[in-house]
Amino acid sequence: MRKFLGLATIMLLAMSVALAGQNPQHNDAFENGPENESELAKKIRHELLMLPYYSVFTDLAFQVNGTEVTLVGACPPDPPWNIKSDAENVVKRIPGVTKVTNNIKLLPLSNMDWQIRRATARAIYGDPSIGMRYGYQALPSIHIIVDNGHVTLEGVVDNQMDDTIIRMRANQVPNVFSVTDNLVILNPPKKKKEK
Repeated sequence: MRKFLGLATIMLLAMSVALAGQNPQHNDAFENGPENESELAKKIRHELLMLPYYSVFTDLAFQVNGTEVTLVGACPPDPPWNIKSDAENVVKRIPGVTKVTNNIKLLPLSNMDWQIRRATARAIYGDPSIGMRYGYQALPSIHIIVDNGHVTLEGVVDNQMDDTIIRMRANQVPNVFSVTDNLVILNPPKKKKEK
C-alpha cells in the first residue's frame, strides 16, 4: 500500500509540473512541459530523456526558438561517454531542427566532486521521508550538480517541507562549499489571510 501511494504521489507530481509556472527559457528535460508545448519541444524532451547516461548528476535543459534549439545545463565528465556531445547529436537528428547551439557546461573532472555527488545523493535519497517518494524512479526528480565543491539542486519537489529537508541534507555533506537550491515547489505554502 505504501509503495502504491508513493508511486501515485510521484505520478501526480510529474503530471502537475506543467502547473508549476515553468520558465519557458529553461525547459528541464526531466520535467513535463506545459500543455501547449509544441511537438518539436516534446520530441526534444523525449530524445534527451532517452540518452543512456542521463542520470541524477546531470542537468539537461533546452530552449526552442522556432527551429533553432539551444541546449543548456551541466554534466559531469564521464569517460568514455560524453553526454554533452551525445545530447547535441541526438537533437540534431530530430526532423524540424535546423540549428543546435550546445551551451551545456562540462563540469571539471574531480575525484572530490564525485565524492560529494555520491555523498549528497546518499544524504538526500537515504532520508526515509525523501527517498521513498522521490528516489524510486528511473530518473529521480531531484538532480545534484557539483562544480568544484559547490552543489546546485535542480528539479521538482511536492512541498516546502521536502525542499527544506533536501536543502538541509545537502548542507550537511562534508566538503561542500555552498548549496544553491533551484528546486521548483509544486504546492507552495498558502499565505494566511489577514483579518
